[in-house]
This record gives sequence, structure tokens and C-alpha cells, in this order.
Amino acid sequence: MELTEVFVTEGLPKFTYVEPPNYNEILIDVKKAGKPVVIEGQSGTGKTSTILNILDDIKDEVPFTYFSARKREDVINIVKLINDPRGGNYVIDDFHRLVDNFKISLSNIAKVAADEGSNSNYPKLVIIGINQTGSELLNLSPDIAKRCGIHKIKPGSEDVIMSIVERGEKLLNIKFLRPKSIYSESKGDYWLTQLLCQTFCLQNKVLKTQESLKIVSSNIKDIRKSIIDRLENSYNQIVKEFCRGKRFRPSNNGYIRFLQAISKINDFPVDLNELVANVEEPFKVAINSLKDHRLNVHIKEKKILNSNFYYSPDTKLFNVEDPALQYYIKHVDWKKMTKECGFTKSNGSHTFDIAISFAGENRELAEEIAMTLRILDFEVFYDRLYEDNYLGSSWGKEFERIFTNDSKFIVCILDEHHRRKIWPTFERECFAEKVQTNEVIPIFLDDTKFVGIPQDLIGIKFKYNKNDKTIQDRIRKEIVYKIANRVQ
Repeated sequence: MELTEVFVTEGLPKFTYVEPPNYNEILIDVKKAGKPVVIEGQSGTGKTSTILNILDDIKDEVPFTYFSARKREDVINIVKLINDPRGGNYVIDDFHRLVDNFKISLSNIAKVAADEGSNSNYPKLVIIGINQTGSELLNLSPDIAKRCGIHKIKPGSEDVIMSIVERGEKLLNIKFLRPKSIYSESKGDYWLTQLLCQTFCLQNKVLKTQESLKIVSSNIKDIRKSIIDRLENSYNQIVKEFCRGKRFRPSNNGYIRFLQAISKINDFPVDLNELVANVEEPFKVAINSLKDHRLNVHIKEKKILNSNFYYSPDTKLFNVEDPALQYYIKHVDWKKMTKECGFTKSNGSHTFDIAISFAGENRELAEEIAMTLRILDFEVFYDRLYEDNYLGSSWGKEFERIFTNDSKFIVCILDEHHRRKIWPTFERECFAEKVQTNEVIPIFLDDTKFVGIPQDLIGIKFKYNKNDKTIQDRIRKEIVYKIANRVQ
């Protein structure tokens, strides 16, 4: 028997597949006419494998049609199903990747089918997705809660993972020297278990069933490096594309810090609101700056990212879809990746590309500038975006750090209010040296003169009238685009 038949990293394992503990419960619900079924779990837990095995078991009794939201042609067929929901049994995999309107329509179909039971003319749906897919479906249509079978497939226990290892040992006539280290490394991930076993065999030149019992040595550190080297060609460019952001600048290191924070996570998907509360300051800033808008745009606009990452700006759930990519991110050499991406130590030392200094009377203008710059993928300090980061801290100390060292450029909105207010005056004192290094971009709202800011300092003169119907367009053209050209 060939090694790749036993330990399978592509497609469904035939000889080393292990049923999850709730396999029979899922099978019963899948067979029951009309009853919607949700299968959820993190990547690598075998959700799709479980359903495909069940479908094979019941194919003569209850035939199903399988669709994946990852495939364009399948999405077209899902739309046809939504528009003409007449009978049949359907599996919809990667449900979380569908647009909200499709999710709502499918949940309504599931509700009607659940209401009508075995006599329903509506399709029976088996929905597969990441963790919280069931909750998402019920939020869309709460009435189906009692009629929907929601099953979570969890990572395998040590006993389950060891049974995979032992089946493979018997089929290949081998014995792993330290088999429990495989479970310790895989953390119950079924796919990773298969990969680890396969890689151990390759390193020990076991390509097929051995004529006599062979002991297979298993050093996790060596095997980890071997796997990362093996995955390098497939995933290095994906990680680089993510880390370099929408528009690369040597100072725009928020994305690589974000992915470094993600690399420390074992369970996916990740709730970014929970993650931000439990990470160190540089990572906290990066997550907060990306999670509301920039992250979603970045992933959706690049096909290579959209295929491998999932993010919901509504729920703040982030997922690395491919378990191989999860493993690569977890163990990649981040110092090396930083250099490959072009983030030098000197250029990447600033937390923010821009910090905005303003008086409270001009907050609306400051916020519009900040939000538009963020859409253009700049790291911007605007106080209200980061209040949660600094709870329990002194604004004086934080402002001193932000306006002195942590920001590459300062955008200051200057007028009479800025001159006489305490906090703006303090900020001017902090960034005074940056005036001399041409790192302060002034926006002059009036002719007020300031100590430390030369009258001939080239800036942007702007007439601000919040009642002007063209104000947003003017802010973009007259302020934001000029700042963007200067900073990048």
C-alpha cells in the first residue's frame, strides 16, 4: 500500500478516516426529511469529510446534491435554488462565504422546510461552515432554532488522533517512536495529523508498506522545519501579499503585526474583539486599525487573499480557511518575513503613519480626514479610534509618545481654537522638533500665528464650512489626496 493512500493530505482519507463522536447524531438529522442541518467547526476538523462520508453511506436512500460557496458555478446553482426552491436535498458548504442576502434567503427556505416537515415541497438543506455558522443562521431566522439540527465537529481528542496514527501504523507496518508528540503538535487537527504522519514517513524513507516492522523516528522540531520548507512555495507569496497591505509602504507594518498576533492563536475563527483585549500594545493598535474597514477591503480586493482568508466586519470573525496556511503562519520565520516584505527596522519603527492634532471644535473635519486616510490604507492616530487601547493610561503620557516618536507625520488642523486650547498646545510642544524635519503637515483654517510654526511653512489652506454640500468631496481633493501623496 502506498504512503499517500494511508496518510492523505489531499482529498478524503479512505483508510485512516475516523468518525467524530457525534457522527450518528449527524447522520440521523441528515436523513430526516425537511429538517435543516448545520455542521460547524474550525478548519481542519473534518466537517466536509464527515458529510461526504454520510452522503456516501445514505446515497441509495437519500440522494444529495453538493454545492460549495467557493465555486462560482456552484454559487450560480445556489442562486437558482433560492429563486426556485422546489424539493430536493442539498449540501451547501462554506456557507459563511455567501453574501448576506443569499444567507437570509437560504435561512427562510430552511424555516419553511422545517415547518412543513417530511411533507415539505421545499428543499432540505445541510449547511456547512466555520464556528458560529449555526448562530448566524439562527440570528437571520430565529424561528428555526428548535427545528434545526446544529452539530459542532470539534478537534479530535488524543484517543481519536491516536487511532488515526495506529491505523496508519498497521497498514504501513511501521511504529512511530513518539506517537503522542503527533497529537501535541496537531492539537487535534485531523488534516495536520495526516500531514505530520506523512512527513515523518517521508523523512524515514517509508513510501509504502514495509516488508518488516520499521521504527519511524519523530523529532517534532525537525519535522516542523521540514513541513514549513514544504509549504513555502505554496504559501510564502500569500502571506507576503497580506502583510504588505493594500498599498505597500515600508512604514505600513500594521498587517504583518496583525498576522503575527493571529499566529499565536490555536482556535479558528478568531473574534477580533476578544483578541484585541488579550494582546500586547503594538498588536492591539494594529488590530484596532484594521478590523472596522481596512481588513475587509484588503481581503476582498485581492483574489489570492479572498481565497484563503475570511473576514466578517459585522461579527468581527477572522478565519484562515486553509489548515496548511494556518500551520505555515503559526511557524513562519517572522524576522525573515519582515525583511522579505521590505519592512526595515528604521522604516517600520513608527506605529502610525499619521497622527492628527486638532481642537474639539474641528472634530468633524479631523474625523473625516482620518477615516478617508484609513480607507487609503494609512495607519492614522485619531483619538476616538484608540480610546479602548489606552484605558487606565494617562492621555498626557500617551500623547507625548504618539506625537513625538510613534508617528511618522503629524497633520495639524490650525486655527484660533488650536492656539488657545490646552491639549492642542501640549501636542504642538510634543511635535515641535518634527517641524524642523519637515514631518508636520499644517492645515490652515484661518490666519492665526503660532510660536514654533514658521509663517512660510508650506501647508494646506482650507475654508471649512460643515454646511457645504460638497464638503466631503472637497476634503478628499484639497486635503486627503495631498497628504497621501506626501506620506507615501
